[in-house]
Amino acid sequence: MSKLKQPSRHLKTHVMLKGVYVHDVNNLYIRGDLQCGKGVEIDVNVIIEGNVKLGDGVKIGAHSILRNATIGDNTVVHPFSMVEDAMIGANTFVGPFGRVRPGSTIGDHVQIGNFVEIKNSDIGPRSRINHLAFLGDATLEENVTIGAGCITCNHNGSGAVNTQIKAGAYIGSGCLLVAPLSIGKDATIGAGSTITQDAPSGKLTIARSRQVTVTNWTRSRMGRVKK
Repeated sequence: MSKLKQPSRHLKTHVMLKGVYVHDVNNLYIRGDLQCGKGVEIDVNVIIEGNVKLGDGVKIGAHSILRNATIGDNTVVHPFSMVEDAMIGANTFVGPFGRVRPGSTIGDHVQIGNFVEIKNSDIGPRSRINHLAFLGDATLEENVTIGAGCITCNHNGSGAVNTQIKAGAYIGSGCLLVAPLSIGKDATIGAGSTITQDAPSGKLTIARSRQVTVTNWTRSRMGRVKK
């Protein structure tokens, strides 16, 4: 594994000899130590800070920031993503526009998609969090699916509280998980639910207000604003 310092005019030749491909050496910013395995690819305008370790075959997309991060073999960090004080396993992807915040550990074969933020959480292998979600102070076991727009409500006004999601659980889109909370193994949470109590294993749990249509309601019409 090669170790790179601040770029110089000799860096491009050096890293290519070590099996690292830098798209534009003049637009790679190393403000610490970078260790790279074989076949690493780094796109333009990437910022490296602190101690960063990239495994074999890692690809870092344009405009990404890595700070004190360890990234496993064949993982892809898509453009405009940030990984700080975190560990990411092998054959995983983050982004585009993903953020993995301090204290997080991401397992192997995990999908962290666009506009997903992970904070101080452990994400088990083969889990999928693909769209517009926030997971804070959460522990996910393996093979968990988190739908679009889900949030762990992890702060009670005085401190952080934890959400536990067991293996094989499926959380539908638009759910709020109000911690402290436990979701059982192979549980399913119906889309649009606000969950405030533990959900049992292997069952469908739904918590929504009943839909009502008011038939005699008329929308008020606002007059035009005169200039």
